[in-house]
Amino acid sequence: MDTSADERDYKLLDQDKYTFSVMSRIIRGDLELCLTDHEKLIICFSGQPYPVWIWTPDGAIEEDMERAYQIAKENSFLDGEHHFNIKYELAEYFIKRAAEDGLDLKITTNLFAYDCPDPIAPVSVIDGELHQCTDEDVDVLVEFFDMFHTELNIDQESREQYRLYVEDGIKTGSLYTWKNGDGKIVASCNWHPVQEMASIGLVYTLKEFRRKHYAEHLVYEVTKIVQDSGYLPMLYTDADYVASNKCYEKIGYILRGKLCTIG
Repeated sequence: MDTSADERDYKLLDQDKYTFSVMSRIIRGDLELCLTDHEKLIICFSGQPYPVWIWTPDGAIEEDMERAYQIAKENSFLDGEHHFNIKYELAEYFIKRAAEDGLDLKITTNLFAYDCPDPIAPVSVIDGELHQCTDEDVDVLVEFFDMFHTELNIDQESREQYRLYVEDGIKTGSLYTWKNGDGKIVASCNWHPVQEMASIGLVYTLKEFRRKHYAEHLVYEVTKIVQDSGYLPMLYTDADYVASNKCYEKIGYILRGKLCTIG
């Protein structure tokens, strides 16, 4: 196994460009671990608290799935502290194989991958407006980052690290919020380019302002910005969060792929 990715790996990930778009982005950056045979298996890990990404082709044979399992085991990823983003067939194999080793793995999140080639304007009427974040919003946005990751129980980091993310998002102009009619920030959203696509994330609405369509309008507006910037908008959702998925589908998002998180 090689310890760095190249164009061969990028082409492999293009086979699953929706479900593995995030992996396609992070594999080009600084990684704690990258292992690939450039053909049937790519494993990358950027560091805690992020998931270990494992790519295998559709219809992977048992021999290849066992190799993925053994590599995960050799790198101490089966210690109960790590989780994996993988295809369902590999998830089933990992769960079965781990049980043989006396380990309890299970699916923790079912993920849908959507894209939006033709955004549809919301029909709901709400108060407020889109706001591109500035330095004055840093403290509020650190709170949003913290609430988002705590509520979803994913990728939790320190407030100092969230502050760095916020400052970077403001600098690149990729961080947006919705301000209601009273000028209060009630929802957040950001986006990151991934080759010809751009991934929309950090979609979070304050609890007391939910079911008022703020996120629907915010995501629509950011989707248009992404599209006007020359990218195909896409996003991941929790497949079990029905209300959120319906919101995205209303504004033109189309389900393109499925994967899961196990841990």
